[in-house]
Amino acid sequence: MDSVSHHSLDARNLLCPMPVIRTQEAVADLVPGEILTVRCTDPGALSDVPAWCRINGHEIVTTERNDDEINITIKVGA
Repeated sequence: MDSVSHHSLDARNLLCPMPVIRTQEAVADLVPGEILTVRCTDPGALSDVPAWCRINGHEIVTTERNDDEINITIKVGA
């Protein structure tokens, strides 16, 4: 049975558009089905990362906001 690989990206304290650029760079090294959790502090990432995912065929699994930190979990698409 295959297990899904989970990866994390620390994009905290980066301002737009860097969280999306770092997400794009991280996803480029992953294969479809893998999971990437992006940790960031820029509120713009709440709209920018999901928009980038829609354009590029990736799925938002969860979005969590705790105080100043945002965690966006992405399932890499084909």
